[in-house]
Amino acid sequence: MIRQYQPQDLEPLMNLWLTTTTEAHPFIDVSHWRISEPLIRNVYLPAATTWVYSHSGNIDGFISVMEQQFVGALFVRRSEQGKGAGKALMRQAQENYPKLLLEVYQQNQAAVGFYQAMGFSTASRQPHPETHQITLIMQWMTDLSQY
Repeated sequence: MIRQYQPQDLEPLMNLWLTTTTEAHPFIDVSHWRISEPLIRNVYLPAATTWVYSHSGNIDGFISVMEQQFVGALFVRRSEQGKGAGKALMRQAQENYPKLLLEVYQQNQAAVGFYQAMGFSTASRQPHPETHQITLIMQWMTDLSQY
């Protein structure tokens, strides 16, 4: 089930974010994510449109879109990965926005492959200013030929 984020979702969502982001990025020191947590909690999340995915009664995944086009977060609990939660969340965003952009670490090959399968293509590569790891800027646009 996908629904809009509610204020009472904040703590479970933040716990899910910290767990899944550290699992997905073993090439980045955990301290980077801990330092980033207040920015996620107090700036990015309140500014984003966020949907949560719940399968087990808990928040099992979420997607946040900022400025009506930038996917700032897409995270799914490890036990739910590969079961359609990520696809459902991305489709929710794609149904609501005609163009999406995101930034993903090049070393996170599972995520890069997922985004490619969802129709995203790489627009540019650049080093992340804080981690110095290479990130890909990927984009997706709705197919207007179907209308």
